[in-house]
Amino acid sequence: MHVTTLCLGALVFGDATGYEINKMFEDGPFSHFLDASYGSIYPALTRLTEEGLVTCKAEPQERRPDKKVYSLTDKGREQLSDALGRQLAPDKFRSEFLFTVLFAHLLPRSRVRALVDQRLAAMKEKAAQLSEPQEDDTPGMDFARQYGHAVFTASIDFLERNRHQIEEIATEEKAHA
Repeated sequence: MHVTTLCLGALVFGDATGYEINKMFEDGPFSHFLDASYGSIYPALTRLTEEGLVTCKAEPQERRPDKKVYSLTDKGREQLSDALGRQLAPDKFRSEFLFTVLFAHLLPRSRVRALVDQRLAAMKEKAAQLSEPQEDDTPGMDFARQYGHAVFTASIDFLERNRHQIEEIATEEKAHA
């Protein structure tokens, strides 16, 4: 999905600065799904402003540059609806963990065990974060939260039941001494 669509979606929830939109992708409601960075958000907001899909209002701040606050226009809302109605690209699962365990046969068993332990701990933390709805969640956000919780729970179960398979193909420690 194009970053301009992501920015339009973020502004559905209310006026926001580029910093606030970025936070939605870092640790907010979008952090579980898609990536967007300052380097892509600000050019997208400029383009959206030029196209009349968002407005930008400068708010003065003491001893700092003016804060730019973006708002979704009716035209922007229509553009978002059109974009959401298009065919979706297939999901891509990106995982440094899975890439690394592709090469488990080259790693010492202790490293593979540590990787699995770290992955399980991180997944359990994410599952716990997703276990309860947030006060201001929309119904769609709640559905996505529940979906994410189910995915993390299933992944935890899979790793706990099958970790022996990846650990067994790792090399003995003395091979790396």
